[in-house]
Amino acid sequence: MFTLWAREFKDNKMIKNMTIRDDRKETRTHKIFDAIDKICYEFDLSKPIWLDSNIAEFKKISKVRFKKDSFIDEIDFDYLELAVIEEDEEWEYL
Repeated sequence: MFTLWAREFKDNKMIKNMTIRDDRKETRTHKIFDAIDKICYEFDLSKPIWLDSNIAEFKKISKVRFKKDSFIDEIDFDYLELAVIEEDEEWEYL
């Protein structure tokens, strides 16, 4: 099971959160972008732009913060944080 937790923060307080679970046989990248689509629809946001710093952070710790510079539209919160909180790895046994 793949689980992504999305949270909006304003003034160091969580104002919205949502968890997306995905058990499809898709790549991690597909699951992440599908989850972002659902989150943006639910939170009524434009999709964030992945800056190089966002990509590096997500690759390193499976967590990323999108601040106002990642959005084309104005946002009424400080940042959107996405974190992978569960990820099963499939192993092939020879």
